[in-house]
Amino acid sequence: MIHRHRLRILVAVAVAVSTIACAPVERVGDVLLRGSEAALARDQIMLVRKEPPSFGYQRLTTQWSVYPQLRVFVEKHGVPDFLAETGNSGRKYLILYFLDQRKAHACRTQVENPRLVEFAGPYPITEREFKLLDEFRRESRQPLKKW
Repeated sequence: MIHRHRLRILVAVAVAVSTIACAPVERVGDVLLRGSEAALARDQIMLVRKEPPSFGYQRLTTQWSVYPQLRVFVEKHGVPDFLAETGNSGRKYLILYFLDQRKAHACRTQVENPRLVEFAGPYPITEREFKLLDEFRRESRQPLKKW
């Protein structure tokens, strides 16, 4: 009876470990990122809020650990209100939206060295973009409704 119990525990542990080990990952230079996080962020515009930390803030901090130039940019310009991630042709693109300034900056990885990034901008945010993002930002400040 005890041996069956131990066997069940070992099987459960083996299944859990194999599930975690088989999770997709994204390689950026020498850094591996969990694929599920990267997949959730792909082609998305995310709210960046430090407290309580939003998924966008989590992605921003993950990205600046991969791209040190991004961290320097954020230290100089401040934390953006929104972060958009996309990519094509082997490049990753990040758009950092600063609503109070009504501007956005673009950041893209270099093909030759995927750990280096290039910045462009600032670009003006259109009135439509501003209204949409500002409404989302204001809604995020509202307390969650209880069911």
